[in-house]
Amino acid sequence: MRVDLHLHTTASDGKLSPAEIVRKAARLGLNVIAITDHDSVEGVEPAFAAAEDFPDLLVIPGVELSADIPGGEVHILGYFIDHHHQGLKRSLESLRNSRRERARKIVAKLAQLDIDVDWQRVLELAAGASVGRPHVAQALMERGHISSLREAFTKYIGRNGPAYVERERLTPLQTVELVLSAGGLPTLAHPADIEGLESLIPQLKQFGLVGLESYYNGYPKETISWLNGLAHDHGLIPCGGSDYHGAKAGIGSELGSVNVPPECVAQLVALAEQRQVVSRQSGFN
Repeated sequence: MRVDLHLHTTASDGKLSPAEIVRKAARLGLNVIAITDHDSVEGVEPAFAAAEDFPDLLVIPGVELSADIPGGEVHILGYFIDHHHQGLKRSLESLRNSRRERARKIVAKLAQLDIDVDWQRVLELAAGASVGRPHVAQALMERGHISSLREAFTKYIGRNGPAYVERERLTPLQTVELVLSAGGLPTLAHPADIEGLESLIPQLKQFGLVGLESYYNGYPKETISWLNGLAHDHGLIPCGGSDYHGAKAGIGSELGSVNVPPECVAQLVALAEQRQVVSRQSGFN
């Protein structure tokens, strides 16, 4: 079984539409994928529709949320969420509005640095989806200000960059609670670089965290082993994925490129069934 539980589509800052993601996953021989757009569940239904042509492919409805911690941020992935949940959708709309306003302020800051980026072009790149810093980075690259999307973050719009702007964020506890309120299974995403991880995990576990993304692009065996040890010690499900945003996006790795053990999916499905949160459309009735 081939698994990728961390994928972004054009519903947020990915390059491929949900249907294109599904078709590519099927073409690559994947068996299980999760659609986990930033602050958006708009890609879930189109992915479900596309997956009807591929009965051997399970699509898990998900989301990725950002949360603030002192000196940085953490991301929470929610699996098997009820993507129709009205409370979740209202919260996500508020977060997307905050992302859009932050992007507009970043463009204004760049202008103060004599770096010209057209705000309308940023909106065009987002194509009606959740506006994010990657769209600003694309506009920067189109204008020749940078040579890669990663450079945009390290040089200008990353947390310590001169054009960085804060936005509305939830606390880690609030993100876990939001996922749980929509019937989902909260998992801590790409955790290896989180400062104070070993003290954060038990706090989040206490409030409902169920998984840890141990398998992630670029993680060496030693890091995976350490994270799996933490997952075991705290009774969490080791999960993983590529964080795929699309070819040449400069974020994450290729779809299906991370070796995620199928056991993690079995554990997630078992827990989802136990909590009766598996969507009928996911094929586990």
